[in-house]
Amino acid sequence: MATPSLPAAGFGRRIATQLDRTFAIVDYEVRKLRRDPSELLLRAVQPALWLLVFGEVFTQVHVIPTGNLTYLQFLAPGVLSQSVLFIAIFYGIASIRERELGIIYKFLVSPASRISLVTGKALSASVRGLSQATIVYLLAVALGVHPSLDPLDILGVLVAVVLGASLFATLSMIIASLVKTQERFLGIGQLLTMPLFFASSAIYPISIMPTWLRPIAYANPLTYLVDAVRKLMIPASTSVFPLGVDFAVLLGATIVLILVESRLYPRMAQ
Repeated sequence: MATPSLPAAGFGRRIATQLDRTFAIVDYEVRKLRRDPSELLLRAVQPALWLLVFGEVFTQVHVIPTGNLTYLQFLAPGVLSQSVLFIAIFYGIASIRERELGIIYKFLVSPASRISLVTGKALSASVRGLSQATIVYLLAVALGVHPSLDPLDILGVLVAVVLGASLFATLSMIIASLVKTQERFLGIGQLLTMPLFFASSAIYPISIMPTWLRPIAYANPLTYLVDAVRKLMIPASTSVFPLGVDFAVLLGATIVLILVESRLYPRMAQ
């Protein structure tokens, strides 16, 4: 009777082993961040400027309709999501540097599967995203935005940030696997960030966008990240999609991109 359970037990052990290797990659990346935390401090400047300058000004002039929210309340979740995008979309440059230093060859000959390597690196980007979430929450409280402090809402925001950072970091690694040089990668990364940002609901509602821009906003994964974060962070806000749809899109897109990059990742060593 015990024989049929052996394959299942073996499969479970393989899954556990790959998860362990995935988190070993995360630990490797986090230790690099601990040695030089200045990156996190420098990246805190941008969301602070958006909230303190852009947010305060547009709250006073009332030019963007935000329903029953002040513009600062509307903007804070968008700034948080924007910070996640800006951090993650350039994450692929680390893969290019690892190739130049020969580190990537060690990864490729390790027992870790390609999916474990890519997933570990994607989750590593979320560590930076979580630090930005903390900064934006603190700034929002200081500016009187009154974000939700319900533990379940905060947990939901953190999950959305992890998914969003993983998604954009994996997209970044795909670009790095295709272009392979830092100069080309930076050019494409800069080309992508502004369209992704402005074709989302981060700084204005989709309802006031030109008709031709709305389908692009609906196809933009950042829109779903902003929508989930805004609904959880500011419960009084009106969401564009149900939370289940937001999370399903973020998770589904992340899985697809991880599968694509797991096939492309060996090309980084070529």
